[in-house]
Amino acid sequence: MNLKSLYKKNIILLLLAVIIIITPLIIKRDSEFEGADGQAEGLIQEINPEYEPWFEPLWEPPSGEIESLLFSLQVAIGAGIIGYTFGVLKERRKIVANR
Repeated sequence: MNLKSLYKKNIILLLLAVIIIITPLIIKRDSEFEGADGQAEGLIQEINPEYEPWFEPLWEPPSGEIESLLFSLQVAIGAGIIGYTFGVLKERRKIVANR
């Protein structure tokens, strides 16, 4: 596989990832999904109404979907880093074994 076709394939995959990320935001604009943090906060308030959180978030996403999207993006980046690291270690082991 030459470098140019690999570059094109990576660009296409990147564009598909962007489309997959943006499409739900366009299709489901006004929907709400509450995450575990919001449910836990409601339960804590129900058990102890005087409870005050220690601090407030620096920025709160405008909706639950965007919060989920950012969490999923974080997971994907982490998985990519772990996969890349395993790939590098495997290739290093191959190189050392072939010496």
